[in-house]
Amino acid sequence: MKIINEAEDRLLFVDPAFLETIESIDFELDTIEQYVVLDDEVPETSLSPITDYESFIGDHPTEYDWPDLDEEAECGICYTSGTTGVPKGASYSHRGLYLLSMSYGAKDSFGICEKDVILPVVPMFHVNGWCLPYSGTLYGSSFVLPGTHTDLEDIEGMIRGERVTIAAAVPTIWTEMATYIDENPEADISTLDRILTGGSSPPPAIMRRFDEEFDAPIIQGYGMTEASPHLVNTLVTTEVQELSPEEQYELRTKPGQPTPGVELRLRDRSGEPVPHDGGSTGEIQARSPWVIDEYYDRPEATEESFTDDGWFKTGDIGTIDEYGYLEVVDRLDDVIKSGGEWISSVELENELMAHEAVVEATVVSVDHERWQERPVAYVVATEDVTEEDLRNHLLDRFPKWWLPDLFVLTDSIPRTSTGKYDKQSLRTAFNDEYGSLPVEAEAVDQRTE
Repeated sequence: MKIINEAEDRLLFVDPAFLETIESIDFELDTIEQYVVLDDEVPETSLSPITDYESFIGDHPTEYDWPDLDEEAECGICYTSGTTGVPKGASYSHRGLYLLSMSYGAKDSFGICEKDVILPVVPMFHVNGWCLPYSGTLYGSSFVLPGTHTDLEDIEGMIRGERVTIAAAVPTIWTEMATYIDENPEADISTLDRILTGGSSPPPAIMRRFDEEFDAPIIQGYGMTEASPHLVNTLVTTEVQELSPEEQYELRTKPGQPTPGVELRLRDRSGEPVPHDGGSTGEIQARSPWVIDEYYDRPEATEESFTDDGWFKTGDIGTIDEYGYLEVVDRLDDVIKSGGEWISSVELENELMAHEAVVEATVVSVDHERWQERPVAYVVATEDVTEEDLRNHLLDRFPKWWLPDLFVLTDSIPRTSTGKYDKQSLRTAFNDEYGSLPVEAEAVDQRTE
């Protein structure tokens, strides 16, 4: 509602499944002049004025002279997911999206071409479907559209039936797809020759499995709403090809190198450069023709998010190694400062996901009586797993003081509308139930099964 009013939307296209939702807020939508239901007829509804989509376009010509547009003119706006605060509007120009679409066809990017059949499971409200509708159309690719659902049976059926070559979805979808394939031996995703993922880093174990078992390598990208969304993607350079297979794979688990047209740099909290040694961390800053230069109608947020020399401050903490590969260590809002020392929630999550019994895992920071902040892990497991099992698994890689003070075993982990784990709601729920983490904590089993 706030987004619709702030953007001053005049037309609202509504899927029939969401009519009831829109009806409940209709009286608060100040700027809407017309509702268009995405169906062949208008169902019974209190929304007015309203028409169906076919009637809406029926009287308009199918051919027309393309308007002469300034390439810097705005062509769309997407809002951030609000995972760490109030959603902010990012406006895109025709020039920016065109250049980004062209970059998707590069061999060292995603190599999109005319022969591809693309399944964008990622929805349009998630940064314009990661720009795939524009780039695929530019290169003449075919599309398979999944609708509003993310049902694994339907996704697998579309991949198999339509011979999809590229599918794009957040990592949680591919984690669940691996489990679905285990439970359904007849499942077949063999037509996929690359999988695109982003939004968060995929678990290394899942990347290896899709690569080795399904011959469908996962190409992860790094970006954000403000970057339309693409900045970095997995790339095995000629220099890296000279390394051992294990060393190559370790680098492939990182987001990769900046795509042509993108500049990245790391800065510490005082704004000083951070060395590219693979270990020193700093805030990731970016600039590119398709990175926005301001938020829509949010001058304060714009001032906070851009440097004086025009670089966008992503809010992510990362490293860059000697090969130029970026690794995202954490969000500034998610990194855990415990007793003055930093703990990466992302690294803990990835290692938990590497446990054979763990299906999903996320780690959040909570208040602590002694150490100010401590990590708490929320875990979904396929079989009985104990706190001791998880602790011993993490101790193989991390010092004891990094380990979560509390493991919450649960049937599911809440997600945002874009499929990311909703850490903000987890923190709120934890605070409502516990207030703060006691000095001594025991594992909690919230599973209902």
